[in-house]
Amino acid sequence: MARGQLRVYLGAAPGVGKTYAMLSEARRRCERGTDVVVGYVETHDRPRTEALLDGLEIVPRRRLTYRETEFTELDTAAVIARAPAVVLVDELAHTNVPGGGHAKRWQDVDDILDAGIDVISTLNIQHLESVNDVVEQITGVAQRETLPDEVVRRADQVELVDMAPEALRRRMAHGNVYRPEKVDAALSNYFRVGNLTALRELALLWLAGKVDEQLDRYRADHGIVGTWEARERIVVALTGGPEGATLLRRATRIAARSKGSDLLAVHVARGDGLTGARPKDLARQRQIVEGLGGTYHQVVGDDVPRALLDFARGVNATQLVLGVSRRGRFAQLLRPGIGVTTTARSGSIDVHMVTHDQARRGVPRPGREQGVSVSRRLSGFLLALFGLPLLTYGLLAARPAITLPSDILFFLAAVVAIALVGGMWPALVTAVVGFLLLNWYFTPPVHKLTIAEQENLIALAVFVLVGVGVSIVVDRAARRSREAARLGAEAEVLSTLAGDVLRGEHALDAVLRRLRETFGLTSVTLLERPAADEGWRIVATVGGRPCATPGEGDAEIPVGDDLTLAIRGRPMPAGDRRVLEAFAVQAAGALRQQRLRAEAEKARPLEAADRMRTALLNAVSHDLRTPLASAKAATDSLSSTSIAWTDEERAELLDTARQSLDRLDRLVANLLDMSRLQAGVLGIAARPLALDEVVPRALDDLGAGDVSVLLDTDLPEVEADPALLERVLVNLIANALRHSPPGGPVLITASPIRDRVELRIADRGPGIPPRERERAFLPFQRLGDRDNHTGVGLGLALARGLTEAMGGELIPEDTPGGGLTMIVSLPVHSTGGRKPDDAGPRGR
Repeated sequence: MARGQLRVYLGAAPGVGKTYAMLSEARRRCERGTDVVVGYVETHDRPRTEALLDGLEIVPRRRLTYRETEFTELDTAAVIARAPAVVLVDELAHTNVPGGGHAKRWQDVDDILDAGIDVISTLNIQHLESVNDVVEQITGVAQRETLPDEVVRRADQVELVDMAPEALRRRMAHGNVYRPEKVDAALSNYFRVGNLTALRELALLWLAGKVDEQLDRYRADHGIVGTWEARERIVVALTGGPEGATLLRRATRIAARSKGSDLLAVHVARGDGLTGARPKDLARQRQIVEGLGGTYHQVVGDDVPRALLDFARGVNATQLVLGVSRRGRFAQLLRPGIGVTTTARSGSIDVHMVTHDQARRGVPRPGREQGVSVSRRLSGFLLALFGLPLLTYGLLAARPAITLPSDILFFLAAVVAIALVGGMWPALVTAVVGFLLLNWYFTPPVHKLTIAEQENLIALAVFVLVGVGVSIVVDRAARRSREAARLGAEAEVLSTLAGDVLRGEHALDAVLRRLRETFGLTSVTLLERPAADEGWRIVATVGGRPCATPGEGDAEIPVGDDLTLAIRGRPMPAGDRRVLEAFAVQAAGALRQQRLRAEAEKARPLEAADRMRTALLNAVSHDLRTPLASAKAATDSLSSTSIAWTDEERAELLDTARQSLDRLDRLVANLLDMSRLQAGVLGIAARPLALDEVVPRALDDLGAGDVSVLLDTDLPEVEADPALLERVLVNLIANALRHSPPGGPVLITASPIRDRVELRIADRGPGIPPRERERAFLPFQRLGDRDNHTGVGLGLALARGLTEAMGGELIPEDTPGGGLTMIVSLPVHSTGGRKPDDAGPRGR
């Protein structure tokens, strides 16, 4: 079964008439006898839209209940069972009610299309996924219902329902879009003229892109290669030379003359990949292209004019911008340049030849690399020097058994052998000397530089030509082999470098060290110049004596205007600069990453302090206000002369005020102690201290009731600050009382262990899971209670900080049978313990 066709009415905003246009199309098709049904249409209570529904068959909607509310949705199964020719489905981006099948309405439409039914639908531009964030930025309204662009791009027809912003606002003012009570708010917010204009432009541009795709598909389907000037597309040919920036800016000015034109830059690379422009120059020109709003492309081809024109015709370009040839006049007379050839073949594409500063200055040629090494060339010359006389002597001794043709073949074999050993120049010398030796000793008349027979002349000429040809071929093969080996090594180095990046090995010293090891350099230095009028300074260096300025090195690789990589050890050939530039770019990236990490480390304490300050303000805002409010209410009541309080009521109010002020006093003391701890200025006056002296004082401070204390009287004295230890115990006991259930007393015990005394405060509360225990010691943290309504959350944090400041430890453990035990471990006083006054534990 053939798939149905989808037609979408696209609008820039609600109210432009998409549903009206869809219903009008449905009525026209009905009049032509087409079977049309309404699957889902939302009229928004607009009378003119509702009037168009009269006479159209409506497929009943499906009813769904979600969170005790009834909704209606498109009944996809009923539409497919009805099998009309065309079905109307409004609001293509709609999100279906959960539990009804597909999550999105466009997925229901896909099922209908698969059933061979044509669908007509509607959509606003803000519901397309690709422009959703842009629409939110323009209007300030986030659209939660979106659909992929590809759904609409696959549509067989997309028709724009357009309306000027002023006309749409008039429709709204007349009440044709929203109910009267919503009009003023809509006109003042979403439906402002600027918003509507921007949305209209988005819709037009998106539809223009789809039209381009349709045009390209049509041209490809019909084999059309000629240029159709439906839209200006300017292609700039880049060689990587210094004239590239001039060409790009000129092409940008040409593109600016036509609204909506495209700028494309293309570089043609050689097919063998062995030669070409410097990657760094092309990368810089690529940045210029993208900065000017264009796109960069690279194609491969040995015939540059053909590759340029194939690319231009492939993108339906209308204009092509080329630079005037850099070759001299004589070179242009011998062979037409790329510009002349491209212009001759361009056909309907306009070609602009742009002059520039480098015109006719000649093409810079890189130094020609020798195919073989110096030692091999020297060996070739030595072989020719000694081998040719020996070969001549041997051939003379073998006469008359060996004739002139055989002599020529032997000399040709010598040329080939010397070419294989020493390359082109020794072989050329061998061919010339061999020609003279053959002429003098073996060609009649002998011992004269004349040739009597024409046949011998031809044979010797062929010998020279074959020798020269073999020499050139061998030299070129050696050069290609060397280039391929160098490129293979370069690829291996770059692959290793890329692997380091992927593995996260970005350390600056590691990058410089790898560069030094790869090329066997003496030193590698990264230099930085913060400003143009300042000197260079060393950022990082490895190896021997560093370079203080770029000029001190054997080579320098700039990385932007303020960074350069200077190397010392040996001059670097031009072929290695690509690898050096890759190392330089990674070194710059490693430097930036190193500095960002340092900045992040500096910001981390500030961030932590800011978080703590924010948490402190949030928490203290409640905890200061509550006791103050209670104390103020109690004192105001006591000072009132209109009420006669009994003695019992007066005592209760005084007790309330006292408890509130005590709570406030503890809170302020905790805050002061925590600030001293964090500032490192907490004064500690440690001395020998008996636990049975400090524990009762802490209980008295709390006024705690349900606490059992079992302390042995022969416990050794501990080394601690009495006031700080009392604060620790007050916070720990208060925390235990807060979490203990009714009838579950807090138990305080102590026991000596080696050179320490462990004071245990056990409760029968819910306890703390092991994985959450460290979090419970953070300031302003309450496990499971982030609003801090029961306290600032400083108790445990302060207790641990004070304990550690006195040289002790605070360790949480599970209470046997359930609950939490806080262990305060303190060092024993070095002079020993006290004499027991009496035996047995003391209770409270």
